[in-house]
Formats: sequence, C-alpha cells, structure tokens
Amino acid sequence: MEIKDLETQKSAKIPQEDKAEESVSKFYNSVGWVTEDDTTEDAKRFEDLRKYSQEYAIKTRNLLLRYIPEKGEHIIDMASGPIQYEEYLNYSKNFEKRWCVDLSSEALKMAEKKIGKHGVFLHGSFFGLPFDENFFDCSLSLHTIYHMAKEKQEEAVRKLIHITKPGKPIIIIYSNPNVFWNSPMFRKIGLLKGERRTHIDKNSKVRNNTLYFDPHPLSWWNRFTDEADLKKVPWRSFGPAAQRKLFPNNWIGKKMLTVLFRLERIFPKFFVKHFTYPMIILTKH
Repeated sequence: MEIKDLETQKSAKIPQEDKAEESVSKFYNSVGWVTEDDTTEDAKRFEDLRKYSQEYAIKTRNLLLRYIPEKGEHIIDMASGPIQYEEYLNYSKNFEKRWCVDLSSEALKMAEKKIGKHGVFLHGSFFGLPFDENFFDCSLSLHTIYHMAKEKQEEAVRKLIHITKPGKPIIIIYSNPNVFWNSPMFRKIGLLKGERRTHIDKNSKVRNNTLYFDPHPLSWWNRFTDEADLKKVPWRSFGPAAQRKLFPNNWIGKKMLTVLFRLERIFPKFFVKHFTYPMIILTKH
C-alpha cells in the first residue's frame, strides 16, 4: 500500500519555529527506529525490556482495549511508529481501517509490513492533516502529546476531538509532571532522582539525540470538558529507569509488579495523581 507523503504538501510541513516537532522528527528519522537484535532504539530508551517485567508491560498495553470500541470503520493512531508491540495490533482488529500517522516514513514502512491493506499510512505533521470532522470511531495518541510544543498541545487535542465521532473515545497516554518523588522531601532522599530522564541501554550503539518533553499538570485536561467527558485512569506508575531501580529482574520483581497492577486498578485516583503515566480518555459530546 502506498504511503502518502504529506511532507510534500505545504500545509503539512513542519514550521521552522516548531522546535519540538523538529526534535521528534530528527530523532525518529535518524536513530529512533534503528533496530539492533530485533529491538528498536525507541524501545531500549523508553521501555523496560527485562524478562520479568514483560507480563506487567503486556497487561498495561492491553488496558486500552477496555476503552476502544468493540468495532468501527476508522481508527486513527497518531504517531503510530512501526506498531512495535504485538498488543498494539489488537487495537484495530475490529476496525475496517487503521490510519497510521507518523513523522517517520521508515516507521510507516515497518507498520505496513504488519497490517498491510488494513492500514492507511500518512507521513507528515499531524497539524497539517486534512481530516473531516466526525470521521473516526476512535482516536489514539500514545506518548505523543507531551512531546509536542507546550503551547500547541491544546491544538492537537482539540483536533483529535474534532475528527472523532460524537460518543466515541480519544485515548491518550500522557505524563504527570507532579509525581510525588518530585516533592522537596523526596528529592533529598534521591531514590528516584532522574526517574523521568531517558534510559539509554548500556549496550546501545546510539547515545545521542534527545526528545522535547514538556507535559502540562493533569488539571490542564479539565479545559476539554466543554467538548468531551473526561476520565483519567492509571496506565503505568513508573518510567523505565525507576522501574529498573525498584523492581528486580526475578520472580520477586514480577510478583511486585503483579501487586502494583492490582493496586492501580483498586486506587485509580491515587495512582493518577501521584505517579507517572495516566491514561486520558475523552469521550466526545
């Protein structure tokens, strides 16, 4: 299937002043999707790939299925990447088309190999995409919005709401800048110092290139209740660096993560407020 290159359209080009999008494009068009031992550079930096963490990782990825409609015509995956985890494939299994949007043409080629004719592949900036209002039955944005320029994040979310059908969800994995270990008391302890910094695998051959990162406080999401119902639930409590520190790579660590997953479900408000990754679900009015 042909990958439509939106970079050739004036409306889809990255504005020169958008340094955030420029940094993301540079990273993913140079090193982000470099594969070594069947593992991408993105996965090495932003995922805990250890053996005993995999059950927890799979369960958190599958959490989205609780909110994705059982079936539909069109689902958009904004910044889809190569659809690099098997669980991601299930998000669109009951939809006619999965629309993959990404700044990296290489990622889209990798995604095309996995879903073929089931997909529509658009290369370029999301801000330049000419989608119709009320087109999608579900919209996904995983770990993307907080990599956009802070002043443009609302525009991106408003656009996702605009192109999604009424009564249908926009599902976003976001980052909480006010985790409890950033408080003065916990900073003195220093246990999770640098938790949100990029983890670079010691065996990785690529150690340069950083991504723009600037999330809003979670109260910022209340502004969208004029257009959609808002729900916040825990996705994951820790980034990969902290998870590696706190949970050993053995059966004890696996058991600890199992307990953590259960606690996240029992006390969702607590984990959303104090921990790293919430899942934002906006259901359009």
